[in-house]
Amino acid sequence: MSNDKRPILPEAVLPGESIVPTNTLPKTDGPQHNPNNNADDDESFPELNKIPGDNLKFSKTNGLTVLTTAVFIVGEMAGSGILALPDAVKNTGWIGIVLILACGLGAGFTGVRLGQCWVIVQSRYTEYQGHVRYPYPAIGYKCFGNYGRYPVSFCINFTLFGVSTVFLLLAAQNIQSLIFSWTGTHFSYCILLIILAAILLPLSWLGTPNDFWFVGVGAMAATAVACLLLFIGNLLESRGVDISTVKHTRPTFQSFFLGFGAILFSFGGHAAYPTIQHDMVEPQKFPKAILIAYSTIMCMYIPVSSSGYFIFGDNLQTNVLQNLNTQPVIRQIVEVLIILHLMLGFIIVINPLSQEVEELFKIPHSFNWKRCLLRSGIVCLVLFVGESIPHFGVILNLIGGSSTTFLVFVFPSIFYLKLCSMKGDWDEIEVELWEKVLLIILCSIGVVGGVASTVSTIQSMVDPKTFVPPCYVNGGV
Repeated sequence: MSNDKRPILPEAVLPGESIVPTNTLPKTDGPQHNPNNNADDDESFPELNKIPGDNLKFSKTNGLTVLTTAVFIVGEMAGSGILALPDAVKNTGWIGIVLILACGLGAGFTGVRLGQCWVIVQSRYTEYQGHVRYPYPAIGYKCFGNYGRYPVSFCINFTLFGVSTVFLLLAAQNIQSLIFSWTGTHFSYCILLIILAAILLPLSWLGTPNDFWFVGVGAMAATAVACLLLFIGNLLESRGVDISTVKHTRPTFQSFFLGFGAILFSFGGHAAYPTIQHDMVEPQKFPKAILIAYSTIMCMYIPVSSSGYFIFGDNLQTNVLQNLNTQPVIRQIVEVLIILHLMLGFIIVINPLSQEVEELFKIPHSFNWKRCLLRSGIVCLVLFVGESIPHFGVILNLIGGSSTTFLVFVFPSIFYLKLCSMKGDWDEIEVELWEKVLLIILCSIGVVGGVASTVSTIQSMVDPKTFVPPCYVNGGV
């Protein structure tokens, strides 16, 4: 398996183009950047140079920088996590704060290893040095063939589809709240979903993350300001609360793992990481982007989740904004910012899913009507699921406890250990004992915690007390 250098898909390297390490060519040769190329094509191919202790080092003439990559990661993850984590801490108790820290550190570590997996695959197999729509499944394929590729593809598509649905539902909920605050009118939540999907539809046609870097910047900026205002709103809300009377009920087994699933969801950006990394100028610098992104995210998550649970206790709502009853101005500003983040984040998370489905149907890389038709169909399918399960907390917990645990903890750990142990015409990579033990522990936590969280979520879904009928049955929410 390790010596198989045939591409698993014919479009991994675009027709008529080739990639060869520059250390085998004269300095005057090698691929040149053509500014007239379509933005969706691979505009510049990596120049490869040997470096000690690594196999090959990549660089491009254009693409995402370390900072813009970090911005994309924050923009993809932080918005829904900020709203859901206080309720997750309520479900897990005060140990939930420790879980947020532990999951953040663990997810950051596996994110770095996942990025290194992609650099290793690119350095060993030249067919992956061009434009690749499916980098995460390609890693699984090179490790275990189709047995590695298909589970990754399923988990990615399930996760990104579910996250897109959660973003759509949350945005509709916040818009409904704003309309009620401003006009006193209860506008149909289900109709808002349709309107939002129609607005986001043309934006979903954009090619790759490199084509819409401004979306990541806008999503992160909106999230950062919203987080600060939400923390201030929690503190102001506490002035009318007798903290000594606030109840913090001990979590049950079911509630604990429901909260654990929500916490995992808040760090579940791995499904899109390789796609974002592939658009970097220097993909091998992805660990720096992870460090910046996760440091920023932790600075957002911890203050909001801890203050929300401390002040409101058992009275916390699934969406923490609904607890800001005496701070309507702050609540409305945060709602506007979160809506902006969710709409922009929707474009980020649905893109890798769209690219892989396009690869399945052999749709050209350039902008064309087939892309528009297929991506419109994906958005419509997301809308249908949102109308069918109009309660974002259920989807969030289900994704967090199932596919996300495998994408965040299980697959990166297994793939990194496998790639480092493979023999072939490349430099050997030695993994130290402490790292092997840590990766095995993270993998085990992902499996056990994921199964328990998924079971708890399914039990909650079938509970008549928490069941929410579909929009087309209920007639509007």
